[in-house]
Amino acid sequence: MKELVEVIAKALVDNPDEVVVTEEAEGRNITVKLQVAPSDMGKVIGKQGRIAKAIRTVVKAASLNDKTRVDVEII
Repeated sequence: MKELVEVIAKALVDNPDEVVVTEEAEGRNITVKLQVAPSDMGKVIGKQGRIAKAIRTVVKAASLNDKTRVDVEII
């Protein structure tokens, strides 16, 4: 899931070198933390959080095969 979030985020931002994605696993729960440059924060979140919600939806759909619960946090 980490790679998926990283690819999506790097495609959205102006500074792809500053994209940092970390992954923490606790049993069947996985937390993916996305960190971008402050100037790119709006591009990742989108108007009314639409882009962030879309990223979370894609990641959750991809995780259905693994039977794990994935949460995406934008820091």
